[in-house]
Amino acid sequence: MIVVRRSALAQHPLSANVGEDYARCMVAFTARSTDTGLPETAADRAGRLSAVQAETRHDAALVTRFKAGDESAFNEIVARYHEKMFSIAFARLRNRPDAEEIAQDVFIRAHRALGNFRGDSSLATWLHRIAVNLALNRYWYFFRRRRHLMTSLDQPLADTSCGTIADLVASECAGPVRTAIAREFSAIASECSEQLCPGHREILHLRNTLNRSYDEIAVQLGLEPGTVKSRIGRARRSLQALMAKACPGVCNVEDPAEWFEGLRTSGPASGR
Repeated sequence: MIVVRRSALAQHPLSANVGEDYARCMVAFTARSTDTGLPETAADRAGRLSAVQAETRHDAALVTRFKAGDESAFNEIVARYHEKMFSIAFARLRNRPDAEEIAQDVFIRAHRALGNFRGDSSLATWLHRIAVNLALNRYWYFFRRRRHLMTSLDQPLADTSCGTIADLVASECAGPVRTAIAREFSAIASECSEQLCPGHREILHLRNTLNRSYDEIAVQLGLEPGTVKSRIGRARRSLQALMAKACPGVCNVEDPAEWFEGLRTSGPASGR
């Protein structure tokens, strides 16, 4: 297991030639990335090496400014290297949230240790080493817990897609069509309820809107529970008749109570 110690962030056991080695690697990488099929000239190689060396000098200047107390220098370091740190972590973890977290941790640790940075290597090499160590630590942490055998529901379907695996999982939540139908049905029910007699309208309001139990309704209205049930049944049949006139398609169920159970919120009421 690779462990990144705080002291290791500031003092890496690297050779004095690491900066030059990194520059050569960057030149080779750039050559592969920009290969046009044409023979590469010595001037091309020299130009790329000069560009990498200029980047290294600029990084060194940013470190000097940070050590002098200029926090804006560190903000520039983050802007320059955040995407690279994310790519390093993502290449090892294959998980965007984890890679983003690793990228943030890289700069948190770098901010703490940059004051003791000696420059034995380039800033890019130093940050790269921190990112690799943190990513590998996270990888083996997950490996021991068998996370590599699982798939996150937040994992994108593809690198170019905004959709996630969770979008493919069936859900019991109402879809747009079902929600629209329920909203329309509720509007029709409310409109027809206004046409009921006051007694029927009140008892349906207590049962279906306030979700009161039969016993609670009986106590509030001073009735027997059996009387409450019979009145609710008559009120529902009256409402069914009114809704059948307003919208004939709603009278397909034999028991009008089926309309209301799906619209009531969860609460202490039980039974119909």
